[in-house]
Amino acid sequence: METNNTSSRINGINANSKPAEIPNQYGFPMQTFGGAPISPLVPIYDCVPQFSFFKAPITNVQPYSRATLRQIYNAVKGNYYKEQTDKLRTITDPKQARIFKAQNFDYCTFSGIFTKRSDNALLKHSKLLCLDFDNINIKTLRFQLLTDEYLNTQLLFVSPSGTGLKWIITVDANAHTHADYFNAVANYLKQTYNVEVDKSGKDISRACFLPYDPYAYINPYHLINR
Repeated sequence: METNNTSSRINGINANSKPAEIPNQYGFPMQTFGGAPISPLVPIYDCVPQFSFFKAPITNVQPYSRATLRQIYNAVKGNYYKEQTDKLRTITDPKQARIFKAQNFDYCTFSGIFTKRSDNALLKHSKLLCLDFDNINIKTLRFQLLTDEYLNTQLLFVSPSGTGLKWIITVDANAHTHADYFNAVANYLKQTYNVEVDKSGKDISRACFLPYDPYAYINPYHLINR
């Protein structure tokens, strides 16, 4: 992939691109099942994009359901994960914090639907890429990402620790590989904003823990056609 041409390197995700029409059933109402703020399995093409949702702990690699960006947005903004998030941010020992997070936070694999959480078990790519930023100036980077000239934010929220951001954008999975897109976007962000992306995001089945963030952002396009 070319590295000297930003729009070419991140083809399909520039600020002028127009998303495809979303069917009316995309925005089906939020539901809970066994305490999980995610709807049950739905046909793979009914809602676009879809990805796998997993119940805690992280050792559970079998998906609980499929989810959409709108559902995750509702869950993160709601009170579903407030207790876990508040508790995690009181833990000062890094090792204990990692253990608590792994045991108590639901998570999803934004980049696709999987039969289990493994790069080799991908059923369908969601055409989404999740990038993770740790120990950054949240206010500054949030503004930069939301106003970026080339990359359209689909979902953005503060990480469970409260010191980073989770950023979900659109990619064209048919044009380049997942790893190619990750490398291109990571390089672009480093050159443009001097910010490092967590390299673990290169894994297509990378787990993203879901915290409480009342100020989470979603592209307004996902809120239409309820």
